[in-house]
Amino acid sequence: MKGRAFVFTGVQQPFEARDFPLPDVEPDAILVRVTVANICGSDLHGWHGRTPRSGPTVMGHEMTGRVAKLGARVTADAAGAPLREGDRIVYSYFYPCRRCDPCRAGDPHHCVARRIGAGRAPSDAPPHFTGAYADYYYLQPGHYVLRAPDALDDLTLAPLNCALAQVIYGLHQAGFQPGETVVIQGAGGLGLFAAAVARERGAARVVVLDRIEERLKLAQAFGADHVLNVDDFATGDARAKAVRELTGGGGHVVMELVGHPAALAEGVAMTRAEGRYVVIGNIAADQTIPFNPAWLVHLNRRMIGVGGYQAWALRRGLELLLRTHDRYPYRAIMSHHYPLEQINEAFANADQGKAVRTALICADGVRL
Repeated sequence: MKGRAFVFTGVQQPFEARDFPLPDVEPDAILVRVTVANICGSDLHGWHGRTPRSGPTVMGHEMTGRVAKLGARVTADAAGAPLREGDRIVYSYFYPCRRCDPCRAGDPHHCVARRIGAGRAPSDAPPHFTGAYADYYYLQPGHYVLRAPDALDDLTLAPLNCALAQVIYGLHQAGFQPGETVVIQGAGGLGLFAAAVARERGAARVVVLDRIEERLKLAQAFGADHVLNVDDFATGDARAKAVRELTGGGGHVVMELVGHPAALAEGVAMTRAEGRYVVIGNIAADQTIPFNPAWLVHLNRRMIGVGGYQAWALRRGLELLLRTHDRYPYRAIMSHHYPLEQINEAFANADQGKAVRTALICADGVRL
């Protein structure tokens, strides 16, 4: 039996449809029938060659699906709930070795061999299905898997294993406390989720900045108290001053979710004394800025880089979605939908910044 995959062959080249044989499933592995796969900002970076990709490979990591085949020893998910073929699941897109010092110390997120197959593993070698832009995804032994509740549809679930889990982990790393003010640079998928998470965790005030009015309106629906259009200010200094005046000194936590290093200087300036500046969006190494350490030192600010998340954030995110899916318009984050075979059109649209998040529908009968 075979399945389709849309293969990355080179920078800014069209994805190519190829068929591969389905892999034999190891005793502790799972073969997933992908239902929804999203185009994340990091996928666009990879397609442009700004982060390492080597074709032929299957890209995509933000997704959800259902169990196509269980390994012989897999009987339950990470929370102990029984797993059966046909169950809808969510899962991390990286998997640890379980043998290195960080893994043995209970810190698999910093596994020295932390493996991400999507966009890295060669698609012409088994198990072939190592990225989301395909009919199937092979969950290697060691993956963190949770059964999805019936109350949540696939569009709501798909961004959980990247965007939502990462901002949950980012706020955790910042030591966010109820009653603090959170400032969010960027109202894309990450920024909208961050607003909802901050609101649910007891933020006294949530401020969101972006330049697209539709996204700012959506941010208000996700719990933002104040939204600022960055184009209403002549300079970054003016934007930072406006945020400080609005918040009485700046955010206790400021989150960079834009993906451009130019945002860092004004983001630090939006951070109050003793505040924490969380950098998540800047994953590409091809852009740099001048940086003055005194921006941190004089007001005892801290800058925290966050890449990925600990597996527990996936479960926290699932619990949040289940508890609040009637409170926030999560489905609106998936602003554009395409069938998987229209992946090249979907990437072209996403590359123009027209979508908050783009979903590729990978199977029939998807719960939308």
